Amino acid sequence: MNLFLLALCGAGAGAGLALALLVLYPAHPALGEALAAPNRPAALPRTAPGSAIQKAGFPAVPLLSALGLPRASTRADLTALDRPTEIHLAQQAGLGLLGLIAGPVYALALSVIGVKVPVLLLALGTLALAAAGSTLPSQLARTEAAKLREQIRYATSALLDLVAVMLAAGAGQEEAFTLAASTGTGPGHDHLRAALAAAHTTHAPVWDSLRELGARTGVRELTELAATSSLAGTEGARIRATLATKAASLRARLLSAAEAKAASATERMGLPTVLLMAGFLVFTCYPALAKVMDSL
Repeated sequence: MNLFLLALCGAGAGAGLALALLVLYPAHPALGEALAAPNRPAALPRTAPGSAIQKAGFPAVPLLSALGLPRASTRADLTALDRPTEIHLAQQAGLGLLGLIAGPVYALALSVIGVKVPVLLLALGTLALAAAGSTLPSQLARTEAAKLREQIRYATSALLDLVAVMLAAGAGQEEAFTLAASTGTGPGHDHLRAALAAAHTTHAPVWDSLRELGARTGVRELTELAATSSLAGTEGARIRATLATKAASLRARLLSAAEAKAASATERMGLPTVLLMAGFLVFTCYPALAKVMDSL
């Protein structure tokens, strides 16, 4: 046990020294970020933390930012969800701190009733709780961002079908997109309506707004649609055919993804079904087996 405590203290000292070096000598920005810095829009004002967990972890935000957190994939998810990075880091630090406190508090509660927890088990459990708490916001953000992207894809598929029909009926491009986007409900249609409203307000092409929405949310289909449609033109049968083709391909892609998800869910349900049947057989056969064993 003394060797374990000595190793734990050494690991803590090494981690503290590494954090201090990272703060004193932060990593240099990547070449692409440095070149894009002059054209980057001004940073928004810092968002104040809302919950008590975020307030508790907010002082650790500069340290986590110096460590390079959150990762690029998590930053993309937060951008798609329109969530500030600082609030996400504050929530991570707050939940990690809560996990560090929960382990000793639980051990103290057990010691009151006479149950002693080994030091090794307490240390491992506390570290596991802290790690789970600090990674939970990133997992939730990844799940919510994936759901939002799927909703935008479904909304885009419905939008393209309606726009193609309205263009064939003689409507203008801007009118067709505006009327088609106004019929749907849900987060996906809300994002599309916001992008089209921004294009109408700034008198920018519709494809530029859809391209910006696709780049911000990580929906590759929108950027591909904007690139293809901008080359096809703005009116006539050519743009109608392009939109109809994109709608068909997107619909087929969504259908195959839904079938794959359904097949995966079916496979995951196989093991619980087998365990349920095994438990049922044990429950029904146990009285007969017990009676036979007693008669021997």
